[in-house]
Amino acid sequence: MTEPFKLTRIPSLKTVDDFRKHCAALGIELPCEDAIEGGASSPLAQPVANVTINGKRIGNRVAIHPMEGWDGTTTGGLSEEMRRRWQRFGESGAKLICGAEAMAVHPDGRANPNQLIIIEQNKAGLAELMGILKQAHQERYGTTDDLVIGFQLTHSGRFCKPNSKSTYEPRVAFRHPILDPKFKITSDAQVFTDAEIEQLIQDFIKAAKIAWDVGADFVDIKHCHGYLLHEFLGAHTRPGKFGGSFENRTRILREIIAGIRASGNKIEFGVRLSCFDKVPHRPNPALSAPGKLGPGIPEDFSRCLPYRYGFGVNQNDPTQIDLTETFQFVELCAQLGVKILNTTAGSPYSTPHLQRPAAYPPSDGYQPAHDPLIDVAGQIQAVKSLKARVGDKLIVVGSGYSYLQEYLPHVAQFVVREGWADMVGLGRVVLSYPTMLVEAAQKGELEKRFICRTFSDCTTAVRSGLISGCYPLDKYYTAKPEAKQLKEIKKAVGA
Repeated sequence: MTEPFKLTRIPSLKTVDDFRKHCAALGIELPCEDAIEGGASSPLAQPVANVTINGKRIGNRVAIHPMEGWDGTTTGGLSEEMRRRWQRFGESGAKLICGAEAMAVHPDGRANPNQLIIIEQNKAGLAELMGILKQAHQERYGTTDDLVIGFQLTHSGRFCKPNSKSTYEPRVAFRHPILDPKFKITSDAQVFTDAEIEQLIQDFIKAAKIAWDVGADFVDIKHCHGYLLHEFLGAHTRPGKFGGSFENRTRILREIIAGIRASGNKIEFGVRLSCFDKVPHRPNPALSAPGKLGPGIPEDFSRCLPYRYGFGVNQNDPTQIDLTETFQFVELCAQLGVKILNTTAGSPYSTPHLQRPAAYPPSDGYQPAHDPLIDVAGQIQAVKSLKARVGDKLIVVGSGYSYLQEYLPHVAQFVVREGWADMVGLGRVVLSYPTMLVEAAQKGELEKRFICRTFSDCTTAVRSGLISGCYPLDKYYTAKPEAKQLKEIKKAVGA
C-alpha cells in the first residue's frame, strides 16, 4: 500500500530561503521576494491605473473575494454575523470588494436556506450592508472615493439547497456521469429548459438594477466553482441554443450583459471565473478509514472519454488543464465590456485542492495528495498566462494565496510588481485577519497569531449545517456553541 506523502507545513519554513528551497525541491515556480516592503513604495499600495470602475480608480492592489457565512435569514435577509462580516470587509483596507458575498438572483437558486437573495424585498437590507461597509472604511481610512464594491450574482444550480441544509434540490445545465449520483440528479426534468434559462436571465437583469440602486459599482456575474453559469461553460453535450458550441455556451453571459445595458442600467461588470477544472476527485479508499480521510485521487473517468463535462480541462486526459477556451472566454469578456476578471479554479465540491489548497481538509474533502504549494503555483501561473493575453483590457485578480501564510505578502508583491496580475484577492484568510495585506504594505510585517492556517473549519462548518467563520482564530466564533459542535464533527470524520 502506498503511504501518503509527508507534508512540510508552512510555519516550519522559518526563512524566505527555506521557502525558496522547498519550492525548488517541489519543482515549481513560485517567486518570493526577500522581505515585505512597507510604506508608500509597496507594490500592493499602488492604485490600479489602467481601468476605472464607475468613475473610480481602485486605491490599492488588494481585493476581497465573495465571502458567505451561510448565516442570513430564511427570507434572504440580514443577521448579526453578516453585519459584522461586512464591517470587517470595510475595515480590511482592501480597495476592491470583489462581490462581497454570493447573492442568489432567485430564492430557488440558493446554495443554503440562509443565503442572501437579491430581490426587491431585501433591498433595504442590502443598502444597510453597503452603509456598514462604507462607514467602517471611511472611519479607518478617511475616504471611500477609491473604494470599489461589487455584488456577486449567482444561481447555485447543481448545489441548490434552498429549503433545507441537508436536502439538495438541484437544477443543472446537463447530465454529468460522475457528479449526478453525488448531487441527487436522477431525471432529465432537473435539467433547465431553454425557456427557464431565458427567465433566469431576466432575474439577473432585475438583480443588477437592485445592485445599482443601493450603490454597488459593479456586478460580478458568477462563472465559477461549478455553480450554474460556470456549469454552462462546460455544457458541450447540451442540445439547443445554450449548449454545444462555444458561442452557445457563453450565450447566457452575453444576454445578461445586453439585457442590463438595454434596461438603461449603468452598472459595471465583473466575472469571477474558474479558469480551469479537472475531473472530480475523491478520497483514496485504500488509504481511508473510519475517522480518517484518504488523499485525493481522480474519480474513474474511463467511461467518460472524451471528457466533455467541464471547462478549461483536457478532454483526452481530464487530470490535466487546457486553457484554450479560457483564453477565448476572457477575450470575450473584454469585448463585452467586462472590466474585472476575478480568477479561481475548480470547485470546492469536487476539486477543493485546486480551488482552496489547504493543509487540513474540510469534512467532505480529502487529504492533500501532494504539497498544496503545487496547486498555488498552478493557479498563479495560469493567471499569469491570462494576464499576458488580455493586457490592460481587464483588471485581473489572482486567487489561491491563503495557503502561503507567512509568505503571502512576499509572493503577492512579486506578482503585482511583475504584472502577473493586477491585484491579489484574499478569501478565507480574511475571516481571521482582514487587514493582513494592507497592514503588510503599511508596516512591512505581519501579526502571525492571526494568520489562517487552512484548518478548513470555515468550510466544514457549513457542510455540517453550521454558520461559517474562523472558529480557531476569531474569538467571536470560538465563543459560540457551534465551536464545540464543530470539534465533534471533525473528530468523527477525520478532517
